[in-house]
This record gives sequence, structure tokens and C-alpha cells, in this order.
Amino acid sequence: MMVEGENQRGETLIPSEGEGSGGQEAIHMKESVVEDNTEPDEGSRKPTTGPVVVTGNQKMPAIEKLEQVRKWSITTYKCTKQVLSEKMGRGSRTVDPELEARIDILRDDRRRYDHVTCLAQTLATQLAQVTQTQRTLGDAFTELSLKTPPLHVEFGLNGDTQRFLSKSGEVMVSAVNSFTSDMNTLVNKTIEDTMVNVKHYETDRVRCVHRYTATLPKLEQAQRTFQNQREKYEKSRNDLSVKLKLLEENKVKVLQHQLVLFHGAIASNSTSNHQHLELSLQQASTKLPMPGTEPPSWLEESSSPQ
Repeated sequence: MMVEGENQRGETLIPSEGEGSGGQEAIHMKESVVEDNTEPDEGSRKPTTGPVVVTGNQKMPAIEKLEQVRKWSITTYKCTKQVLSEKMGRGSRTVDPELEARIDILRDDRRRYDHVTCLAQTLATQLAQVTQTQRTLGDAFTELSLKTPPLHVEFGLNGDTQRFLSKSGEVMVSAVNSFTSDMNTLVNKTIEDTMVNVKHYETDRVRCVHRYTATLPKLEQAQRTFQNQREKYEKSRNDLSVKLKLLEENKVKVLQHQLVLFHGAIASNSTSNHQHLELSLQQASTKLPMPGTEPPSWLEESSSPQ
């Protein structure tokens, strides 16, 4: 008699229905048990979908960033609102009258100095063009003096004069360029550096006007914030005051030196040109033939009696 069970090879033995009664042979059936322990290929795997879980370490920087953006947006909005309110005359303006007056003078000086610099640059450009024209004209006169013997003296004098004026103009252009270069440094670097302090001062001043008691939940926190902002405002005001004093002293020295040089260049150029022109006229009067000593013209010779 066979008992249902498994042999050592894992085969399942099932007894026949007529065993012991009909003498039928037992049917031995084998049932293979297959265990699939292989993993699917990576290409056949389907990506898992679902909610993304943010861990605590990743979550905190994002929250801090959002909080910083929120605070910055609130501060920017309040500062803009305060500035607009002041410009429209609806809000109180806490200022230092003396310092504000000096800032207004600085802004006006900067505008005027920039205008003078632009005019000087235009003058240098025009002088350079005139100088180039005088040089070309002088070369043309010299060439004509060589090719026109009867007018050799006249063309030669004009050629020398134009060449002298062109060289004098080059010196003048160099002097004007030096003036504009120093003026550009004063306006776009020295004064601009002070204007950066002015912007910081304006920002700290506007922030100092806020009443933080209405925006922060705790009075103590509001007081500390206000006090810190006031200290920043005081520091910006003191730094700006010192910067304005140094700028005023440096500005006077630079402008005084450059204005003297500019005037000297103009005067020297004008004087030297005037002297050269007078000398040229004297040379022309000695080289040119005296009236009445010129040979008779072809018309005069043809009309005279033989």
C-alpha cells in the first residue's frame, strides 16, 4: 500500500482508486514543483509611482528659504510703500536736514560736472577733426608750392602755418583729453562711490521708519528689531557724513588743479598761435615783392606800344 506523500526527489505519490479492491495497478504520477526564484530584467521593470516623501533634512532648508523670501518680500513692500508715501506727502519723513541738504548739493554737482565732461569730450573730438583737416591742408599747400614756382612763397607760408596749427591742436587735444579723463574719474568713480553710501543711508532710513509692533507678535522682538535697524541707520549716516567731507576736500583739490591746467592749455595754445600768425605775416611781407616791382602782366605787355 502506497501512502500519499513525497519521496526524496520531491515527487508526489498518489494511490490509485482501486488499490486493494480491483487489483488495478497504481498509477504513479509525478508532479513537478517549480519555484521561480529568478528576478525580472532591469529593462522589464516598471517604475514605481507614488507620493515623494521629503525627509526632515531636505525639508528644513526649503522651509528656511521660503521664510527668507517671505520676510524679504514683506520688507521690500513696506520700504516701497514708505518711499511712495513720502513722495506723495502722506507719510512722515525722518531725516537729518543738514545731511539731506549736502546730498542734494552732491547730486546737483554731479549732474553739472557730468554736463561739463560731455562738453569737453565734444570739444576734444571737434579739435581732433580740425587738427586733422589742418594737417591735410598744410600738406596740400606744400605740394602746390613745389608744383607752382610763381606761388612758391605764398603756398609755402600757408603750408607752414597750417602744419604749425595742427601740431598746436594736437597738444590742445591732449590737454582736453586729460581734463575729461580726470573729470570722468571724479564723476563716475569718486562721486559714484559716495552715492553708494547715499543709497545705503536711504535704505536704512526708510527701514528705520517702520513700526514693527504692528507686524511682529511680540513687543520685545519688535523693540529689538527696531533698535538694530536704528543702529544701522546711525552707522550709515555717520559713514556718509565722513564720506561727504572727504569728497568735498578731494573734489576741490582735483578741480582746482584741472581747471588751472585747462586754462593754461587754452591760453598757451591761443598765444602761441597768435604769435606764429604775426610772425608769418612779417615773413610774408619781407618775402613778397613790393607793390610796383612786379613784372608787367601779359595783357600789359601786349597792349604797350612797340
